[in-house]
Amino acid sequence: MYLKLGILAFAGLGAGAVIAAGIFAFLAIIGVFPRLIGVTHTAEHVILYETLLILGGTWGNLADFYSVAFPFPGKFVLAVCGTAVGIFVGCLVMSLAETLKALPILNRRIGLAVGLQYVILAVAAGKAFGSAVYFLRGFG
Repeated sequence: MYLKLGILAFAGLGAGAVIAAGIFAFLAIIGVFPRLIGVTHTAEHVILYETLLILGGTWGNLADFYSVAFPFPGKFVLAVCGTAVGIFVGCLVMSLAETLKALPILNRRIGLAVGLQYVILAVAAGKAFGSAVYFLRGFG
């Protein structure tokens, strides 16, 4: 019985490690992290970025396994974490779109000469508004 549980635990942890490594490799390949480092001009802190990426991935995996109840400022912590995740997803989407050259194609198709930044801002504002309605109305 213990052998069966040990093999099952080893297989589950191994599969999780492979999937996590694949996700981080995907994010690195499409250029999310190098682009953020380049935009913020913080290349001298690469070791800090790597450490925080590893800690964030580990913390996210542990948070999936265990329910952690935050004390008094629980909603505040949830709002800060939600905002951070939203910013990260936005960076991921924009990096992926830029990798696929989707924005220049959109720009040519709709004949937009100037103002692409306003289109991006409108998409982001619509996403934020839709998310706020979704969570404030109790759907999530």
